[in-house]
Amino acid sequence: MYAIIESGGKQHVIKEGDIVKVEKLAVKKKVVFDKVLFVSTDKGKFVGSPYLENVKITGEKIDDIKDKKIIVFKKKSKKGYKKKNGHRQIYSHVKIKKIDMEG
Repeated sequence: MYAIIESGGKQHVIKEGDIVKVEKLAVKKKVVFDKVLFVSTDKGKFVGSPYLENVKITGEKIDDIKDKKIIVFKKKSKKGYKKKNGHRQIYSHVKIKKIDMEG
């Protein structure tokens, strides 16, 4: 059984027991994903429009990490304007516990 969820404006393919890197979540431990786009089970495949109802995916937040640094460089030619910044995005690691379909 696997599912496709939406979190942080991105889509992730998940299975039970997977560890997924998603945009930073402001929760302590328990995570519930309710924006489920697609579920594939033994009974068949279910597609939402846009989301499936009666499907909840529960997980446990493991930790928050920072991704590698991205250099943001702006320059205007012939004007002497240069600006260099760095950015490190914060992500959360979530372990998927259960894909629950009701009904």
